[in-house]
Amino acid sequence: MKFYALLLSAFLLSATTTTAQQFVMKYGDTSRKGLPYSKDPHVVSFKGRYLMYFSIPPFANNPASGWNIGIAESKDLVQWNKVGEIRPAAGAAYEQKGLCAPGAIVRNDTVHLFYQTYGNGKNDAICHAWSADGLTFTRNSSNPIFHPTGSWTSGRAIDAEVAFFNNKYFLYFATRDTAMKIQMIGVATAPAHTNFNRDQWKQAAGKPILYPQLDWEGECIEGASIIERGNRLFMFYAGAYNNAPQQIGLAVSEDGINWQRLSQQPFLPNGKPGEWNSSESGHPHIFDDKDGRTYLFYQGNNDKGRTWLLTQEEVFWDGKSFKRKG
Repeated sequence: MKFYALLLSAFLLSATTTTAQQFVMKYGDTSRKGLPYSKDPHVVSFKGRYLMYFSIPPFANNPASGWNIGIAESKDLVQWNKVGEIRPAAGAAYEQKGLCAPGAIVRNDTVHLFYQTYGNGKNDAICHAWSADGLTFTRNSSNPIFHPTGSWTSGRAIDAEVAFFNNKYFLYFATRDTAMKIQMIGVATAPAHTNFNRDQWKQAAGKPILYPQLDWEGECIEGASIIERGNRLFMFYAGAYNNAPQQIGLAVSEDGINWQRLSQQPFLPNGKPGEWNSSESGHPHIFDDKDGRTYLFYQGNNDKGRTWLLTQEEVFWDGKSFKRKG
């Protein structure tokens, strides 16, 4: 226990100074396990503050509590304070076993949250809720709003990411093959005027749009995060299952459906032995700040998933693609 007391004292400082001008974010919620444990970050700028939505595990003394969603706020994208949780809603039977992997967009004065159910195997699906304050959410009465169909998929849908492009909304999701072995990315679309209800989403491809092919991707591609540059979409994605190690790749598309990898190597690899993310750098979220700077949030750990921390680093657009510092 002495070791983990030291670990907590190190990481509960959600930022550490590395130089006079450079700060490194490390955030881990300790409320569920007594150890830092946060996954699947997604950040929005909303009403004068940054809000980060992330997955939190069941309580250590109550496994039946299931995965839920935590909410933290920040003024600087470095120091984060937890301000809320999203737990299963009364009457929402579809999410009683758990909900997690949030993805959010801000439309007008409303945060729209897209998340997955958890604990239902092939029946896990994408759900939608909205909020005027970013903290308290109203569920979509048509939930779950999406799961894929066809002989290429098991029907499961997780890791929702919604992006507006070419006057429509694209919903990216991870699914598995019928044997529940290979994880891959699919896509659905909805019109610009959508209310995000179930009947608005149409599957845009009868096959995966990105499938694990490279050695480092193993049997899994998941956690798509989308950003637009120069009338093209760029996808940061997680390759390989957790701690395999999972690493982050980058792909590009002209139409949001057909994708091409930009490198055979990870855009952001796991850390070296002894580093905080030696077990993985995974589940990316690319965030465009209001000042024009861009940050890549992701999760990592160095103990094969006993703990999980969230961090971010600034990435740079060179007119053709994104680059890391140095």
